[in-house]
Amino acid sequence: MVRFLIRKLPSLVFVLLASSIVAFALPRLAPGDVAVTLAGADPTAANIAAIRQQLGLDRPLVIQYADWMAGLLQGDLGQSYLLRRSVSSLIGDRLGSTVELAALATLLVIAIGTALGVVVGSVRSRWARTGLDLVNSFLVAVPSFVTGLGLILVFGVLNRWLPVSGEVAFLDDPVIGFQFLILPAIALALPPAAVVARLLQAEMLVARNEDYVDLALSKGASGARITIRHVLRNSVGTAVVAVGLQVGNLLAGAVIIEAIFNRNGLGQLAVSSVQTRDFTVLQVLILAVVFVAVICQILTEMILAALDPRITLGA
Repeated sequence: MVRFLIRKLPSLVFVLLASSIVAFALPRLAPGDVAVTLAGADPTAANIAAIRQQLGLDRPLVIQYADWMAGLLQGDLGQSYLLRRSVSSLIGDRLGSTVELAALATLLVIAIGTALGVVVGSVRSRWARTGLDLVNSFLVAVPSFVTGLGLILVFGVLNRWLPVSGEVAFLDDPVIGFQFLILPAIALALPPAAVVARLLQAEMLVARNEDYVDLALSKGASGARITIRHVLRNSVGTAVVAVGLQVGNLLAGAVIIEAIFNRNGLGQLAVSSVQTRDFTVLQVLILAVVFVAVICQILTEMILAALDPRITLGA
């Protein structure tokens, strides 16, 4: 495992370096100027130029990028142009909200995706399989924000069963915190869970045609034992890979879901940073999402190798 991580290190560094260039350049390609925002109403050209000079925005982009990377290597994420606070403190204040949402959504992706995939991959009835396929296709096709709005309408407007706006930290009050968390987590998890279910279903249908399944049937093994012990065990690798690949979608979808449910997380911070052209905050958030996705991909390979002895790390 140590040798595997060492071999992965160069590619990890390369991906993060390339992503840092994109994260630095992308916000600056958008129209608008943070200096104009800071100058207030009816700014003069002299005021804007003075602000740009004060923030160092008049320097060449290569120098700005080099200074930013030097700060990152020293653990300095920079300072927000608009709020005059360190980026690390801004992220720290909102990190807990997004971690709670992403963690519960990931658990729901695993639970719903595995359950739906096993059911669709196990039923023999043609009509039942067709109906479940339609449900799965519907969940894949419907965007998370549409699902979120539907949940708000059903559980918050027509039936006031659950809160649909705001949040309470789960660690402060687990019961109330879970009530605020469950709807956005479901909305965020359903589309990725449907993708996981579709891949798991396809892999299970292939596994059922293997010789070891026929051998188990000839020995009189029950259908449930064959599904769990043989088919699912040899198909779960696909689900693990799918979950790892869906982490990026969860983080991207959290931006919209947090806005819909008025959660004060990193998604809301990213939206406000885009609106105010606060480059220093936005570029760190972009790079952080890429870093988390890469780490999850590496963990996926490690988990897959642990589950399937036929797979060797790095092979």
